[in-house]
Amino acid sequence: MKYVTFSYDDGVTQDKRLVEIFNKYGMKCTFNLNSGIMKEDSCWDNNGVHIRRMTAEEIGNLYDGHEIACHFLTHPFPFELDDKTLDYEIGKDIENLSDMFKCEIVGCAYPYGQYDDRVVAALQKHGIKYARTCGTTSNFAPQTDLLRFMSTCHHKDEKLFELAEKFIAEGSDEKQVFYVWGHSYEFDVDNNWDRIEKLCKMLSEHSDIIPVTNAQALL
Repeated sequence: MKYVTFSYDDGVTQDKRLVEIFNKYGMKCTFNLNSGIMKEDSCWDNNGVHIRRMTAEEIGNLYDGHEIACHFLTHPFPFELDDKTLDYEIGKDIENLSDMFKCEIVGCAYPYGQYDDRVVAALQKHGIKYARTCGTTSNFAPQTDLLRFMSTCHHKDEKLFELAEKFIAEGSDEKQVFYVWGHSYEFDVDNNWDRIEKLCKMLSEHSDIIPVTNAQALL
């Protein structure tokens, strides 16, 4: 009844190293992708670190064993879109990702964390069953509103390892979910890849903790 899951956005080149760490420790992750901007010129710099989205060819089978979710076609600000464009951004991203990865797309992460009833309704129209916000709970309790889902914490949270220790010690008979999210490029920007490796190692050492994708954890 104790599940751990990860959610990482944007399909950037740093995902290669992140997937390697997840696979090393048997962790599962959901990768939220923007299929309309999978190209080499979709890039930017942050604190001297070059960040670039991968092309579809570059991704290849990188995410095998993990989940793919919608992150809108071009990573727009949802509040700035009219209804027709919002519908297209969601529907086309789902269509592209489904064709590319030969899977059903049931999840989403809101670009920039922006959502309201209109955006939620647009996701529901396209069959999305859960969507991650940027909100955090600092706990592991089940949530009922999966289209406004909040994570346990971001990987930068100063309480990350405190929460991990608490989760490890949990003995509840009810379902518990430790849900961590972020962007893999942040580990380069902050020079702290050891942070995610330490977390994965901690969790992997406990057989009662089951690594799952977001969909497996929530649905």
